[in-house]
Amino acid sequence: MFSTATRIAVGTPPGDDTSWDNVAKIAARTSGHKISDGDKPMLNTTITGSLPKPSWLAKPEALWAPWTTDDPALLEEAKYDAVRLAIRDQEEAGIDIVTDGEQSRQHFVHGILEKIDGIDFEKKTRIGIRGNRYDADCPTVVSGLNRSGPIHGEEVKFARTQTNRDLKFTMPGPMTIVDTLADQHYGDRPKMAMAFAEILNEEAKELVAAGVDTLQFDEPAFNVYLDAVPTWGVASLNRAVEGLDCTTAVHICYGYGIEENLQWKATLGDVWDQYAAILPALAGSNIDQVSLEFAGSRVPMEVIKLLDGKKDVLVGAIDVTTLTAESPEEVAVVIRNAMEHTSPERIFPCTNCGMVPLPRTVSQSKLRALVAGAALVRAEL
Repeated sequence: MFSTATRIAVGTPPGDDTSWDNVAKIAARTSGHKISDGDKPMLNTTITGSLPKPSWLAKPEALWAPWTTDDPALLEEAKYDAVRLAIRDQEEAGIDIVTDGEQSRQHFVHGILEKIDGIDFEKKTRIGIRGNRYDADCPTVVSGLNRSGPIHGEEVKFARTQTNRDLKFTMPGPMTIVDTLADQHYGDRPKMAMAFAEILNEEAKELVAAGVDTLQFDEPAFNVYLDAVPTWGVASLNRAVEGLDCTTAVHICYGYGIEENLQWKATLGDVWDQYAAILPALAGSNIDQVSLEFAGSRVPMEVIKLLDGKKDVLVGAIDVTTLTAESPEEVAVVIRNAMEHTSPERIFPCTNCGMVPLPRTVSQSKLRALVAGAALVRAEL
């Protein structure tokens, strides 16, 4: 899954002047994150969403792995135990805004689709997705879409009981959903995206009532269909967040460290300029936060300016395509560079993407590095 250049360096002190003991002391001293500017949070850390699944739930270090049991009661118990573990890993690392690690979903898109009427999961159609980067056997939309009842509500309610920290929950965005399905009903991508946006909005309002503080919509498709983002991409996203009484975010990345993504990235040249084509449109959207990939990428940091200071930026400071844990100073460098283009009040240090394919020990080390790096910068403010 990972390139041969990657290596494991877990729990190893960084090779700079910053000791892990000193970093831990700084993190403890600066946690709470209310610094100088009234009650404005400063450099609160979070993750994109997913964390590795334990072996009792699914095959570790694999994307979209099947569950280890078909017994409904055992599966529910396994999922809840995995959520407990995911939240505990984040809290022990010092992450400020935690997620459930997406432990109850096999696939970040299909998890919500399985409970929407109008989609036939038995009728698979092979299509190219993400601009034909992958060929996949996808479920097929065969009739009008309908959400017949709550989808993720029980998951959120349980996660809410497991932490006192701010809770973020992730769902796929309308454009990415549309790009991951075959369509034999609507015949029009913008129309189908808007139908999904309405369903997402219904679900999102219930999740907020259940205790979600931040709702994030994952839109990797935004990095592919650049011409569509300013039109129906943003319009459907705005519909999905309409009337939500919580912080809203959109996550746009270059994907997991799988071979198809690595091959695609190799074609993008010395400067990855996809964000430059879409961030002006997002600056005018109703989204509160935009999650962007920077660590280990060729994205120029100055693209942050295209948000015109109107959005918070989840700054990707952890590279999820490697098995090497960053040093705190490496994370701090990314954050400092971001601060050259927006105010620290706007920055939320984050991972580039989900970490489900990583070994748990690696993800734990990366979580600690993220928190420690943010602590270094916070102490400088």
